[in-house]
Amino acid sequence: MANVDLNDLVKKFDDVTAVDGISLEIPDESFTVLVGPSGCGKTTTLRLIAGLERATDGEIRIGETMVNDSRAYERDIAMVFQNYALYPHKTVQENMRFGLEQHDTEEDVIQERVEDAAELLQIQELLDRRPAELSGGQQQRVALGRAIVRDPAVFLMDEPLSNLDAKLRVQMRAELNKLHEKLSTTTVYVTHDQVEAMTLADQIAVMDDGQIQQVGAPTRVYRNPRNMFVAGFLGSPSMNFIEGNLEEAKTGNLQMDLGAHTHNIPDEYADRLRDRLGEEVILGIRPENVSLSESGVAANVHPGVVSVVEPQGEKTVLEVELETGQTIKAAIAPDMAVETGDEVNLRFDRDSLHYFDPESGTSIIYDLKTTPKVTP
Repeated sequence: MANVDLNDLVKKFDDVTAVDGISLEIPDESFTVLVGPSGCGKTTTLRLIAGLERATDGEIRIGETMVNDSRAYERDIAMVFQNYALYPHKTVQENMRFGLEQHDTEEDVIQERVEDAAELLQIQELLDRRPAELSGGQQQRVALGRAIVRDPAVFLMDEPLSNLDAKLRVQMRAELNKLHEKLSTTTVYVTHDQVEAMTLADQIAVMDDGQIQQVGAPTRVYRNPRNMFVAGFLGSPSMNFIEGNLEEAKTGNLQMDLGAHTHNIPDEYADRLRDRLGEEVILGIRPENVSLSESGVAANVHPGVVSVVEPQGEKTVLEVELETGQTIKAAIAPDMAVETGDEVNLRFDRDSLHYFDPESGTSIIYDLKTTPKVTP
């Protein structure tokens, strides 16, 4: 087992910078997921760790060893690819044995590791079949088995579930969780699927444009995004962003003028926002933190008209056009009777509010939400 440390890592392809000076600590035995949209640099980062690409600048350490100049086979890693990369002319057992045979591993060790991995993945009955005779899920298990028998210091996985259907992906996510609990091997996993990232990881690194935007435990990153990119990327439906100008109410309290109505700023954030009086600020609120209010239009109750109703089984997503002209989404209980054209009042959960700078996109209150509240 080993930790992986990336320090100021850069990868350029001619005039294109795919990885732009990232630093990341991947703890020993952790399951770290690199997540982000296509083209953000996550797969290139994985290939740099694997030794399949050479870094333009920066350091890659596996354990205590800097491996920038080490070849892939010298790095004690095993990689699972999106396309499985199984040899079609070899049986499952031969595919799993192949890497060990190339390293001149003793026959009894090879056989023991293959049998153990096959039992762990429940593919004993498939050992004599060839890849063409297997389903997608079975091929994925074989690819995992081929990596497991190597007994590497680090597993690297590049969107290994993306070719599976939705039901099988859910099943395989659970299997990967169980597998990691049993093996405790340091794992770096790449995906663009935020649900996969949130489900599998004990640490996620959200990437965009070759840079890491935020690192942390999935729930913490979700609840307290550092910027609008992270806030908008994680979550489905994504976070609502509402524009408004900061002003001081007659009472002296701080509020946002949203056009047709106002939003009161909670006292705990007022001092941080007060020096922005007269300026535009972005209010962020997730759809699941927006509820329907049966009370009249009062402070922090926002009237609007339902324009779209999307039943999604466990929830119903409403698209609501506010009197300001801005449109936001609310996720409500599926048994609530709401139809297109209904007039509704929306209330925002005060503990789930976010405020962002419109120019930089950074959270204005990030450190305030990170600091635990102390009860006197």
